[in-house]
Amino acid sequence: MRIIDLSAEYEPTFLACLKDWDEDAVGKCHKARWCDMMKCRGLRVKLALDDSERAVGMIQYVPIEYARAEGQGLYFIQCVWVHGYDEGMGNQQGRGAGRALLQAAEEDVQVLGAKGMVAWGLAFPHWMPAAWYEKQGYVEADRIGCDVLVWKPFSSDVQPPRWMRPRREPDLVPGRVTVTALVTGWCPGLSQALDARRAAAEFGDRVVFREIDTSDPAVLAEWGMESALFVDDECINTGLTDYPPPRYEGIRQKIGQKLEIRDEEVDSA
Repeated sequence: MRIIDLSAEYEPTFLACLKDWDEDAVGKCHKARWCDMMKCRGLRVKLALDDSERAVGMIQYVPIEYARAEGQGLYFIQCVWVHGYDEGMGNQQGRGAGRALLQAAEEDVQVLGAKGMVAWGLAFPHWMPAAWYEKQGYVEADRIGCDVLVWKPFSSDVQPPRWMRPRREPDLVPGRVTVTALVTGWCPGLSQALDARRAAAEFGDRVVFREIDTSDPAVLAEWGMESALFVDDECINTGLTDYPPPRYEGIRQKIGQKLEIRDEEVDSA
């Protein structure tokens, strides 16, 4: 196994999150646009290659200013993923690729002058469990629900990071149901905007759909959330911690319920 920086040869594999055989083309498109924008903002990507030069793992990390956490002089790991699918090359986990990627990323950001590495994980054994990072020497810095923020300082003069907290709610249109999707491009699995847009369109002009691009740091700071889905002022999904996320049918059902409530209020007025 060897660790390399992302090259043009492996970019399609990276954009597909190692899922070469079956990836939503629109999701890849979102991620491609995000990558193009973030290349000049400090995005770093490394891949783990096996003896056959297949990409079996990936890690991507950015300066914390472009992540959903607050801190200074730190880099933020958005994703560490080792091929765990049954399809394609099969499960490649448990062979040390994740640890090798993490070590390479830590060494990389220290050369860049970072004072620490930050990552997020889940408080239960699902994708990217926080416990895995803790085994690699990371400690918990903050927590919101099942979302755990962990970090490893490289300097004694650095302050621990903290999660951004939600800072605003959607603007609603009187007399209509408002569907608001906060969209980030770094992970195809976080974007529900297409399902939400399609579900909202089923109800015609009774429903307003809005998409908010949180890949813009100013917009992210304004909302304090990276990925979320609102139906009126009810948040029905806040990202990966709400698992499984609602898709078209579930979103459509929620919109229908809101319209029924609105109709009942009109009838009783």
